[in-house]
Amino acid sequence: MKSLYNHLERNIFRFRFLVIGLFLVITAYLFVYATQIRLDASFEKNIPLQHEYMQTYLKHQKNFGGANNVLISVCNTEGEIFTSDFFTSLRGVHDQLFFIPGVDRIQVNSLFSPSTRFVEVVEDGFAGGPVIPADFSGSKEDLQVVKGNIEKAGIVGSIVSDDYTCSMVKTSLLEIDPQTGEKLDTLKLAKQLEDEIRTVYEKDGISIHIIGFAKMVGDIADGAKGVVTFFAIAIAITAIMVYLFCRSFTLTILPIATSLIAVVWQMGVLSWLGFGLDPMSILVPFLVFAIGVSHGVQMINSVSREVAKGNNPKQAAQLSFRRLLVPGGIALLSDTVGFLTLLAIDIGIIRELAIAASLGVALIIFTNLFLLPVLVSFVRFNQEEQKQIVETADHKLMARMLWKKAEIVTSQKPAAIIIAIAAVLFFWGQYQGQKLKIGELHAGAPSLHEDSRYNQDTFLITDKYAISVDYMSVVVETFEDSCIYHDVLDVVDTMQWRMENIPGVQSAVSLASIAKVVNSGYNEGNQKWKVLSRNQQSLVQSIARVPTTSGLLNRDCSAMPIILFLEDHKAETIDRVVAAVKEYRAELGTDKIQFKLASGPVGVMAATNEAVAEAQTPMMLYVYGAVILLCLISFRSVKATIAVIVPLYVVSTLAQALMTFLDIGLTVSTLPVIALGVGIGVDYGIYILSTMSQRIRAGDNVPQAYLAALKERGSAVLITGLTLAIGVSTWFFSALKFQVDMGIMLTFMFLVNMLAAIILLPAISAYLWRDELKK
Repeated sequence: MKSLYNHLERNIFRFRFLVIGLFLVITAYLFVYATQIRLDASFEKNIPLQHEYMQTYLKHQKNFGGANNVLISVCNTEGEIFTSDFFTSLRGVHDQLFFIPGVDRIQVNSLFSPSTRFVEVVEDGFAGGPVIPADFSGSKEDLQVVKGNIEKAGIVGSIVSDDYTCSMVKTSLLEIDPQTGEKLDTLKLAKQLEDEIRTVYEKDGISIHIIGFAKMVGDIADGAKGVVTFFAIAIAITAIMVYLFCRSFTLTILPIATSLIAVVWQMGVLSWLGFGLDPMSILVPFLVFAIGVSHGVQMINSVSREVAKGNNPKQAAQLSFRRLLVPGGIALLSDTVGFLTLLAIDIGIIRELAIAASLGVALIIFTNLFLLPVLVSFVRFNQEEQKQIVETADHKLMARMLWKKAEIVTSQKPAAIIIAIAAVLFFWGQYQGQKLKIGELHAGAPSLHEDSRYNQDTFLITDKYAISVDYMSVVVETFEDSCIYHDVLDVVDTMQWRMENIPGVQSAVSLASIAKVVNSGYNEGNQKWKVLSRNQQSLVQSIARVPTTSGLLNRDCSAMPIILFLEDHKAETIDRVVAAVKEYRAELGTDKIQFKLASGPVGVMAATNEAVAEAQTPMMLYVYGAVILLCLISFRSVKATIAVIVPLYVVSTLAQALMTFLDIGLTVSTLPVIALGVGIGVDYGIYILSTMSQRIRAGDNVPQAYLAALKERGSAVLITGLTLAIGVSTWFFSALKFQVDMGIMLTFMFLVNMLAAIILLPAISAYLWRDELKK
């Protein structure tokens, strides 16, 4: 193996021009692809498609619509809706939405939809018609007629707001754009909703409020554009920190340049493979850049030390390449494998993030461990730079004031105290981590801030309408024409009644509840007749009044959803409702009547929460299993592996406690952060311990080995941890709530992992290598 390394080293530095030329060609080629990468958002990427609930959702999506809906509330800010101007705007919104590509036109529903009808009980039975007559002209008389029809139709609270100041236009979206035959471009549709509806019709006392997955993703994408600004800030901060570290403009520029090349390669390869960037994975290039710089700092730190010893740049670069290839390669492989473990999670958006992150980190092996030292070998330092490098190479201030003091952590008593404190923090973290909740913990779209336009629109719609935007459908699967049998509808009605009494359920509707209302209407509106008729002919008569476009039954009446409107989509609410459905379906279900979870937005959330919960433990096992295996291969020592892994696990546990403390739930956006933190955090320990283990094998005791590691790698580890933490801390000011949460967690993990590698790792080593301590 050693001869292989030597052979590789000789050839790389012998053919330096060829190496640089090859990198230039690849970079130019991939840069072309990188410029073609696009933002890509798809509803199906955000859901676990193989989950039981999502199989039900996809099976019945055509009949009952899905969770990928658009709701547009048109409001009169100056009073009630019964004005000619308001109805002109409402018709315009309805028509404009109808003709946007990707909208399921059958599902477009508003006061102007032919399916929006009223029914009233008259002397001869029933009478009715469309809520807005065909000859509607907007006159005062017509408006009074429409007002009466709205009240007769029973759509106050659903199509019309409770206070009569708003009216709803809603629809479902298709997965395939019928014009292009390709997947629906959600971001393009979101822009059309903004440009062709809100911008056009929000004027003269009319306000437009739009919610739905497509609009939410569009707003997230708009917020994600700020990542470019954060990226620029991170580059500036990194440049300052690296310059303060090495005091050389040349050595500052090179690691930043090679890290940016890694980002270009990553973006180019993703585009070449046909992937786009999801609004969530758009943060990955920043992480790749940060990881690249952290390894680049280790390289220039080593080069500086060799130049200070009198070696020329080529010799310094060659020695640094030899010294860092194995620990740097193992650290980056640990990062790569750690990110790849996210592929175990059956959610498209996380899998794409895993591919993007692991690919980017793997490419750093080439750009920062191979290209960087080759570029450094060509550098010619002027006298002033040479002087600065010599003065700062050993970081004498740190060695004298900090590292000399840090050596005390390897003494047995201080080490025992440090381990005891870490143990207390670990058990406290374990206790707090048990309170970590799966799912969203706040109202509105959790990816956006509460004061965002989208969430304000959500709160307005929730406040003004009787129905909640948080609903879940339990699909009752039976046999054909089952809805004409009393015993079937009675079971449906019983299930609905029981679910209406579950805390967190505002209301519910099903074919059974509508059939009871219709039956009452056939009997002069007498409330005593608001029951399911046991007479099959009367039951058929009641069901015939419910069209298949109502979303309460399919064409052959073999499936009927029970739609549950919930108070919110918080994790505990969803868990309570899902648990109740499972309990009651076990009691009420039969071979012929099965209650299937779930459709609707909350059904998607329930499936996602369960997928995240199921993936949490396996993901952590895979991450740590991969890191442990690579450490064993690298150090060939169980002791060394324990010294690296224990601090890492303590920090992971504390990170989960931090999430509980800050009221951050474990979601699609926060789950990957734990794996990212572990993958990146292991780098510190590997670099520190690689020097320690070499010195211990050479005969040094633990304090001597640790002090040598600090002098050689400690300053670079410290500056790397601070640089990474400061870079992601800028995310605190993001327009995206999930980016703020990720920024908080990553800042914590970068800093605390760095401190754990400098403090806890050597304290553990003092006991693992107790014999060496006595030398």
